[in-house]
Amino acid sequence: MGVYVIGIAGASGAPYARRVLEQMLEGGHEVKLVISDAGRKVIDVEEGLVLTGNTETDTPSILEWTQSTSSAGSLQMYHHKDVAAPIASGSFPIDGMAVVPCSGGTLGRIAHGVSNGLLERAADVCLKERRRLVLVPREMPLSLIHLRNMTAVTEAGAIVLPASPGFYHGPTQIDDLIDMVAGRILSVLGINSSLMKPWTGPEESSHLGGELL
Repeated sequence: MGVYVIGIAGASGAPYARRVLEQMLEGGHEVKLVISDAGRKVIDVEEGLVLTGNTETDTPSILEWTQSTSSAGSLQMYHHKDVAAPIASGSFPIDGMAVVPCSGGTLGRIAHGVSNGLLERAADVCLKERRRLVLVPREMPLSLIHLRNMTAVTEAGAIVLPASPGFYHGPTQIDDLIDMVAGRILSVLGINSSLMKPWTGPEESSHLGGELL
């Protein structure tokens, strides 16, 4: 199984992070987690989970929050100011990292190599070591600054994956939309999951007369 870093920044989209963490843990992966102060606030607002910032006491709360039914994987939290953590060094091997959700400010700092904490430093390490880095912004509309930062970070080797769920799979509840985005994040990281069914072409539909309109 793999070793992955998950960063949670201060943008809307905490349910995506919860689902990705759940799937990684149930898949037997080793997860290194960093949550910014703003990320903790978003988790409180969107998910009703209050975190203290103390990694030792917050870890059991995060594990319960993920609703993971398997203990196959492992979770280790690092404080966002702990720049001496293993994931701050390129000599520590990981298989990839995702920042989900990724705020505009976090994306901008990563794009320009400005590391004011462990989350940005871990992302910077992924770029310099040519490792897979997935950034999941959920901002709308986008300013020219956002777009230029996305271009810069893409040119540096990251993958920008906006939290934009599709509807071709016929979602019937919010969890279906969450699963689609989480499934794409996992897929881009190289992790197999059953969250998102791949597109195999349109099914035959009598009301279309067998043709796509």
